Amino acid sequence: MRATLSLCVLKALDGGATYGYAIASDLEEQGFGTVKGGTLYPLLTRFEAAGWVTASWHAGDGGPGRKYFSLTPAGRRELGEQRELWARFSGTVDRFLGTQGRSTETPDRSTHGNP
Repeated sequence: MRATLSLCVLKALDGGATYGYAIASDLEEQGFGTVKGGTLYPLLTRFEAAGWVTASWHAGDGGPGRKYFSLTPAGRRELGEQRELWARFSGTVDRFLGTQGRSTETPDRSTHGNP
């Protein structure tokens, strides 16, 4: 999950400005499980330091304000690059997994340290 979190958070921001709780909720709804604030907010802070997002405070309607995050042009480029890398990686894994079981030879598991 950690390996994909950066890409998925950038994608969550692709739809427009949003705040941390909404990002976490979106990821949970998409099946990523609970993303805790202690994981999400440091990531957003790193994105801000890298110039991939901007942050701004918006007053709340009768409640506390919220910090909204928006992708910058650099963040959109990073999202595109990470998507491309993910596509290559997942294609490699899919090809590898697809070749498993097609072999006509049974590997000698004793040479791989397996029982």
